[in-house]
Amino acid sequence: MTVQHLPMTVGAQGLPARVRIHEVGARDGLQNEKGTVPTQVKAEFIHRLADAGLTRIEATSFVHPKWVPQLADAEQLFPLVAGLPVELPVLVPNRRGLDRALALGARRVAVFASATESFAKANLNRTVEESLAVFDPVVRHAKDEGAHVRGYVSMCFGDPWEGPVPLRQVARVCTALMDMGCDELSLGDTIGVATPGHVRALLSLLNEEGVATDAIGVHFHDTYGQALANTYAALEHGVTTVDASAGGLGGCPFAKSATGNLATEDLVWMLQGLGIDTGVDLGRLVATSAWMADQLGRPSPSRTVKALSHKDSEADQAAEATEEQ
Repeated sequence: MTVQHLPMTVGAQGLPARVRIHEVGARDGLQNEKGTVPTQVKAEFIHRLADAGLTRIEATSFVHPKWVPQLADAEQLFPLVAGLPVELPVLVPNRRGLDRALALGARRVAVFASATESFAKANLNRTVEESLAVFDPVVRHAKDEGAHVRGYVSMCFGDPWEGPVPLRQVARVCTALMDMGCDELSLGDTIGVATPGHVRALLSLLNEEGVATDAIGVHFHDTYGQALANTYAALEHGVTTVDASAGGLGGCPFAKSATGNLATEDLVWMLQGLGIDTGVDLGRLVATSAWMADQLGRPSPSRTVKALSHKDSEADQAAEATEEQ
């Protein structure tokens, strides 16, 4: 697919020169699909994402199959993509999941904590303190094995049962994960209720609590159309790692009000317009998401995929008409 329309590049002062996209489409994006996605299709998806220039692609989760049946093929999938020259993080819920991942050669792992008691109970069937106690030996063992560890924190901005989440409550979970030895955090707006001022306030508090900006990534959902605005606020603060999902795939199976992740294409379009380097080929990425949408049997929710695919279709029709003349 040839992209005929690209944004005009007009930079803005005070923004990073480069942003690393943490691509979550293959794991977070697909985990909530009702129909089983074949392992070979997942592997092809990851290969295509790598070919589009994404350098960090979250591959799968070593969670028990009964909790996330879609990712029950982790042992079969990971060897099919392990040879790619990209970083391939995997989610590990406990020590058993970590051991399974390490045995296959995974060198980047992630644990998934909650900032609220309600979501910790719904997602992990534990209190916040109990879940942190489970993660502590997991993180420490992963570090002993030389693995890079990411700490996801969900419900950082709002919770469907508890409402707005106090900033210091979020900061307490974040600092606990960093104290365990996590290399970086991902701040999740799981139900998409954050706004830019809220984002700035949380980032500033985390800095005050000793969490460096370069150890923070952001993970926004677009429930209220705020994902790009919130991302921009994070960029202004100096954040250089942004989570996104190719084609806007995904939500959260344990939070009914959670809608899709920020679409990687929409993020790349904005960053390209700002003159911020990502290393991603937008045309190849759009083609990859359009291909994946075909595999899933429905259109991609990404606005950029829709717009560029439509323009490509128009260009093809115009070319055919010219040939006929």
